[in-house]
Formats: sequence, C-alpha cells, structure tokens
Amino acid sequence: MTINKICITTLASAAIIGCATSVQAKNFDKLIFNPDIAKQASLTMPSGETVDYTAYEGIFYVTNVEDSVYQTLNIYVPETLRANNSTPIFLRTYIGGYMATTAKAPSASDATGRALKEGYVVCIPGSRGANSTITRDGKTVYTGTAPNGLLDLKAAIRYLRYNNDLIPGDAERIIIDGTSAGGAMSALVGSTGDRHEYDKYLKKMGAAPTSDKVFASVCYCPITDLNHADMEYEWLYGCTNTGVRHLNADQIIISNELAAECPDYINSLNLKDGNGNAITADNYKDYLKTFLIASAHKALEEGCEIPDTIGIIRYAEKPNFGGRPAAPGNSDGRGAPSFGPAGMQPRFNNNTDYVTGIDLDKYLSYVASVTPLKTPPAFDQYGVLIDTPTPETNVFGNPEGTPANFTDFSLRHRLHDNNATLSKEMVQRVFIMNPMNFISENASSVAPHWFIRHGAKDRDTSFLVPINLATKLKNSGYDVNFFLPWNRPHSGDYNLDDLFNWIDSVTK
Repeated sequence: MTINKICITTLASAAIIGCATSVQAKNFDKLIFNPDIAKQASLTMPSGETVDYTAYEGIFYVTNVEDSVYQTLNIYVPETLRANNSTPIFLRTYIGGYMATTAKAPSASDATGRALKEGYVVCIPGSRGANSTITRDGKTVYTGTAPNGLLDLKAAIRYLRYNNDLIPGDAERIIIDGTSAGGAMSALVGSTGDRHEYDKYLKKMGAAPTSDKVFASVCYCPITDLNHADMEYEWLYGCTNTGVRHLNADQIIISNELAAECPDYINSLNLKDGNGNAITADNYKDYLKTFLIASAHKALEEGCEIPDTIGIIRYAEKPNFGGRPAAPGNSDGRGAPSFGPAGMQPRFNNNTDYVTGIDLDKYLSYVASVTPLKTPPAFDQYGVLIDTPTPETNVFGNPEGTPANFTDFSLRHRLHDNNATLSKEMVQRVFIMNPMNFISENASSVAPHWFIRHGAKDRDTSFLVPINLATKLKNSGYDVNFFLPWNRPHSGDYNLDDLFNWIDSVTK
C-alpha cells in the first residue's frame, strides 16, 4: 500500500529531539520507522471474508535492546485504511500470567483480526516477562522482572508516537487491549502515561523521547492491585472456606487474617456510587450485588437459563422499583449500577423474570464450584504455607530467578518475623505496578476512555479488583464502560460487537 504521510528526514527527526546532543540524536535515528520492510499478507475471517493488509514486522522499539527475542513490535495496516492521518491504532498485548510474549501476527479469532477488518491499524508488541532470560557472562539472567514488561509496552507506544508522521494511523488515538495480566498492563498503561516514576527506566532502555499516553484502555479481567488482591480475595470468598473450598485449619487461619485487613483498604479508597453515596466495607457487598444482578437480568432478557439454586432471586411479576439504582445499603441489593454499557439498566417486559436480589454467599459458592478457588494467599503465597511461587512472586523476583514476596503480610509469615517489612526498592516496584496509585481527578496521565470487563463467574481474582478500578476511574471523571458478563469465565476479546461499537463511539 502507499503511505500518504509526510516522510521526515533523519535531520528533521534529530530536530524533534530538541535539546538532545548530536550523539543522542544519532542514536535515536535507530528508532526511525523504515517503510521498506513492508510485506503484503491477508487474513481469512470466520465469515470467509479476506482482509488484505501490509505488515511491518520485527521492529526494535528501544535503542538499548536487552532481549532481542521479545523487545520488538509488529505493525499491520489494512488495505481498506479509512484515513491515514486519523485512524486509531489498536495495540494488543498478549501478556498472560505476567510471562513474556513475542510480537505476534493478527488472529482472525480475536480482536486483532476484527480491528483489521474494521479498518484500524494494529500494533502487536512483544514484551519481557517473568520467564524471559538471556545469557550474560555465562550466567542466566531473568530479564522480565517488574516493571520491565510494563516498560516495554510504554517504549512501544513511544515508538509509535515518535514515528507518528511516518506510520499510518494516529498515535494520538492508541487503544490498548489486554487480558488477565495483560488486562492489568492495559490498566497500568492507561493510568500512567508520562508519569515521572518511569523516566529513569525508559531512559536507560533507550526509549524514544516522547509521550507514552494512550487514548483508551481495554481491560479484560485485569489481574491487578496485586498488593491488596490477597486480602480482597479472602474477604469475598471466606464464606466458602468450610464448604465448597475445603480449606484446612492452617489455610483458614491465613484466610481470616487476610480478610481482616481488607475493610481498612476498602474504606481508604473513598469510593462513591453513582448517587454520591460513600461505599464502605459495611455496604460494599450490596454494591457488588448491583453489578451481578444487572448481569443476571441482562442474561435472562437474552434468553439464558439461570438455575434457581445459585442464589439469584427473581419475581415473575414486574416489581415496582422501576429499575432505579438501589442505594448500597439496601439489603436485597436490587437495582443496577449507575454506569456501564447501554442496556445495563433493567428493562422490564412480559417475556422475562425480574431479578431483584441475590444470595451472595450462595452465588459465590456456585462460582467456587465451577472452578476451584485459589488457596490463600492467592497471589503472594511464596513461603507462607507452601514454597511454590506464583507468577506474581516470580515477576517481583530478582534477575537471578529467585521469587520474592511483594506484601508485608506474606514476607512476615515466610520469615516468621512480625516486624519484617519490604525493602524500599520493593515498595517502589510494587507501587509503580499498581494502577490504583495513579488514578485521580483531572490527572493528565490517565486515558480518558475505559472499557472494562470481568466475567460473572471469573474467580481468578476477586470481583473487588475490577469494580474498584472501574469505580475509582468513574469517580475521578473518566469515561468508563464496565460490566460483569453473565456466566463468563476468565477470558478476553469476547463479544467483539460490543467492543468495536464502543471504540467507534469514543473515536468518532
């Protein structure tokens, strides 16, 4: 295809760098996009439709490449590109389990193929992770410890912005999409654009000297807020400990200790519902119920069968509360959340039951019966009751491959020292890996648009994690489209009609 953007010369690129020395400018010449690497390719969609595109692959996005296997990105430009200078760029990260991922090709079975079909430019970066290694001086070095995976995504975004006059698409309108740990990375990228906390790392990597902000963040089941995720998990699922979860006595002690720490954290967030009412530990579960009720009601409207045994309370006659959101303190939790996608509010008709409440303990037992729950601590278990590390303790480990605790709770239990605390270096790493630390009103670092999904039977993290993220963003004035899709397990890139209708709505 023909690139219609104005090509800039090496000399002009050096001028963009501003006050950088001539040596630095020459170094950043390595990051100038080369259109001559173009290759033609096509993708066959499930419908049988063929999408033709131009591929630019194997592009290094930093000048100081530590791991050449992962620190590259691929760019795909559809032949049907609608407008070179204004077409959004859909950036998909395939990070999962905080592991490394290579730069991949678009897939007809996920959002990358759909994005090409819709006419968007697609970028798929690789990034380092907990399992990425190189050999240095005869020794194995783990290259993907936190925050390196996040830094790689930021560097890839900077590459797109640095070459905005050369690469088709609009780098001012980057939409990042990720699932699970990738959803956490999407949340981090969306909340930390241009934050100074990352500058020293990015400079050392040789990332382009420009912005790493994004326009929108798509987060499927984000495994985030890691330093509070253990307590949130036990506070929510503790009701199942002696039932379907089958914890032993030692595990129950750990579960109870973690759960006891959660109320103070919930209260510290100062969250509010759509009516401005404070959300506290005392009424949080009623707030959670509103999201689950909305999910169940929408499922009934769409013809799903919901058994009577899982805690959903419904009437066969139209209730008289008119679909208005309930205050968090209402004991039956009826009503619907005050923000989310079109159709979230209950719509009553003659062909569906009316969901009016939920027995939360019974519903959580149902979720736990579908997929066994994680044992406590769910994320920072290393050395507490067992020595097996989790992906999260691996990613917070050291370059020698030794896992590390990232919460004071687990560190104290592993060392059997009630006075043990994390090092300052670890505290800082944990801080910059949590998007909740960067979301505030009018923060220029935060993306203006958010699409967040977490399945209504996804137990990979507590429901509190995505709900807190969505609520804090909404409270801070950002555009948030949030929902708990009914009967959906831990997964991403589903219901792509909804996703791309939303993308069209925020980009147009």
